[in-house]
Amino acid sequence: MREVELLVIGSGPAGLCAAISAATSGAKVLVLERSFKPGGQLIKQTHMFFGSESQYASHRGVDIADILLEKVDEFGDRIELMLNATAVGFYEDNVVTVLKDEKEYFKIKARSVVCATGAYEKSLAFPNNDLPGIYGAGAVQTLMNVYGVRPGNRVLMVGAGNIGVIVSYQLMQAGIEVVAVLDAAPRIGAYLVHASKLARMGVPILTSHTVKEAIGADCLEAAVVCEVDERFRPIPGTEKRYDVDVMCISVGLSPLNELLAMRGAVMKYVPQLSGSVPLRTNSLETSIPGVFVAGDASGIEEASSAMAEGYLAGLCAAASLGHVPPDLNDRKLEYMSQLDGLRSGPVGERIRAGMRNSKL
Repeated sequence: MREVELLVIGSGPAGLCAAISAATSGAKVLVLERSFKPGGQLIKQTHMFFGSESQYASHRGVDIADILLEKVDEFGDRIELMLNATAVGFYEDNVVTVLKDEKEYFKIKARSVVCATGAYEKSLAFPNNDLPGIYGAGAVQTLMNVYGVRPGNRVLMVGAGNIGVIVSYQLMQAGIEVVAVLDAAPRIGAYLVHASKLARMGVPILTSHTVKEAIGADCLEAAVVCEVDERFRPIPGTEKRYDVDVMCISVGLSPLNELLAMRGAVMKYVPQLSGSVPLRTNSLETSIPGVFVAGDASGIEEASSAMAEGYLAGLCAAASLGHVPPDLNDRKLEYMSQLDGLRSGPVGERIRAGMRNSKL
């Protein structure tokens, strides 16, 4: 069994920032990443970020990943990245079981852990929703922006939040036709700056619509959509058919934190945070001493918030190990201030309510 000081599970924006922050305080960090490439969702995001300079506003996600990885490299052997390594179990005494390269199985015992496992995509129930050609938005981004593969020729986008609208624009940049974007809600959830790009390109955005069924034998050939009423019930006689070979489902994310539940952390379903999350302190420590959470595993937000939470969790995890920098309180207050700013205003009220409901 390998023993480490601080284990960070996940190398997305939260995990990388946690590792950087902890190493800055003097901790030695091992980062586990189940993919062949670190960076998490950042490596598939080609759009520019909002926020402030602290969260790399006006930089593209792929470029932010490179910036963070360059910082990781500056710490030399104080931060180790282990790729193609999936954490499959989390047990007492902070023992984590790992499957490496799909063939090597071993255990790691950590003095402290930051769980930054991210999120998984929600699905949508309708007849034939398992036909080839029906993807989650994250899968489409991976195909296009990581592997350079066109998912198809004609796409129906289901979901008019930021991800759905941004991916629609990226599809059109790749020369793929987006026949429509639909959403069951009566108004779109995306920022207008993103939605206006599609409107200018003539893509219809259909609110109060949902998918009635997918049509096809061996793969997707068409999609039938219909209007819904104020209670999201289909309205008969409003059906429309779109001949498409791709349907992209972008109906939200849920926190991916089964490892924390396995470890015994106190969990709570918090709808404002899009799922079951661990209760935590202001320092992002869960109900288990020495086990911290950051990023989408603590509740679904933007990548900017994930980075700020990662810095805070890494700082506090290192401090719990005895690596207490002289500017601990100043750094802690700075990260908390960044989070407050990112969650400010009417748009952030949902997140603020979720945070209040998930405090230890």
